Amino acid sequence: MADLRMPDINSVIIVGNLIKDPTFRTTTTGVPVANFTIASNRKFKDNSGVIKEDVCFIGVVAWYKLAESCYENLRKGSAILVEGELQSRSWKTEDGFNRSTVEIKARRIQFLNYRDSHPEETTMTEQESEPSERGTGDEAADDRTATEKADSDFGFGYRGIKV
Repeated sequence: MADLRMPDINSVIIVGNLIKDPTFRTTTTGVPVANFTIASNRKFKDNSGVIKEDVCFIGVVAWYKLAESCYENLRKGSAILVEGELQSRSWKTEDGFNRSTVEIKARRIQFLNYRDSHPEETTMTEQESEPSERGTGDEAADDRTATEKADSDFGFGYRGIKV
């Protein structure tokens, strides 16, 4: 029988609202990183026809200028669209317990209600945000700047962020 390989696909697109303000820090090498959690709701009918709502809480991590943009522009309740990939990470707590989580490493974030307080809608992508060499974020960031992106193909009329 032929040897079948799974395609290397790890892609997530999700819309949700921040449950609290993003946290921001820099790594020991000075790379900016922002972490936040979004709540994504889905409505469905149960077996008896009653409409129910399910909430899923998802952690998101953003790096480089994308992290800075999130920290500057997002607040608790902000509606966003996140496009990225799932990643898992593990750590040991101060009490010695092993912990792990699965989160989204953001490649692109669209601020959906940014228009309420700013004249232009924004989208920021990882390519605008980090060096071309992808890693764990411990490498030094280069001096590239984000460029303005064209309106999205989705017809929402959102424009790219100027950094």
